[in-house]
Amino acid sequence: MFYDNDADLTLLDSKTVAIIGYGSQGHAHSLNLKDSGVDVVVGLRPTSKSVELARASGLEVLSPADAASRGDLVMMLVPDELHRQVWEEEVRDGISAGNLLLFGHGFSIHYKEVEPPAEVDVALVAPKGPGHLVRRQFLEGAGVPGLIAIEQDATGNAQALTLAYAKGIGCTRGGVIETSFREETETDLFGEQAVLCGGASELVQAGYETLVEAGYDPRLAYFECLHELKLIVDLMYEKGIGGMRHSISNTAEYGDLTRGKRIISEETRAAMRAILGEIQDGTFAREWIAENRAGQENFQRMRAEQASKQIESEGKELRSMMPWINTEFDKS
Repeated sequence: MFYDNDADLTLLDSKTVAIIGYGSQGHAHSLNLKDSGVDVVVGLRPTSKSVELARASGLEVLSPADAASRGDLVMMLVPDELHRQVWEEEVRDGISAGNLLLFGHGFSIHYKEVEPPAEVDVALVAPKGPGHLVRRQFLEGAGVPGLIAIEQDATGNAQALTLAYAKGIGCTRGGVIETSFREETETDLFGEQAVLCGGASELVQAGYETLVEAGYDPRLAYFECLHELKLIVDLMYEKGIGGMRHSISNTAEYGDLTRGKRIISEETRAAMRAILGEIQDGTFAREWIAENRAGQENFQRMRAEQASKQIESEGKELRSMMPWINTEFDKS
């Protein structure tokens, strides 16, 4: 683990950091670095709705090409599916020998959507939290833990500069683990698909639909299967699985210990292993890349189908009665 004392922020004193993109992570990285005293420019297309947001926060905004040319460190924080196009059309020509090219996720390097020249450093800085949390924790004097990885070290200074960047956005306050682009990419995709997003959302929807189909009030089903999930996740986040079980009722804990494996069965675990295999051999990456090159028709259809489900309309109505819930949403 690397902490603040292991990183030297002064290594960025005479350098400019270019952040390409200003979504969830882009705005947090830019503002945290600026508050850390780093010279920051943001690369956005003139038509981007984020241009005025960035300027209103006191940031200099340039085109992606001009930002890349200005930057000694260039961080790619546009969505994964845009990396290849933005790199080839707007960023690549601005990258000079000795520059540090950074990524917030290893997808485009690991699956060779972006192939940097050999004379530049290539590294990863990945906070383990969404951008709004990276920003909020920084402002509170804390930090979201993160990962770093070094793919190319042309200058011999890649690790030191990468740690300086991680310190600038607050990650070394929480602790930074060094990994590889492969390991970060494959574990991140697996976590999203099998547990955090794919697994959790399907589990919630299946539970909700089971109760509704059995004749229970959809509002109760929403509360039991979706709304209260945050309470359990917060307990696990704060205390681990064992601590969560200690905090819930004995009835709930007994149900957890005796019924959980009937839901997450050996068949489920086999499906998880298959999903991991598709990530490791590149099947998922090829599928997602092809989907984007075909115009995302299938993706947009599935998105619309999910938005039309009863749990979404029921939840929207219930959440409208909960003014304490923060509905702000950013997507990088």
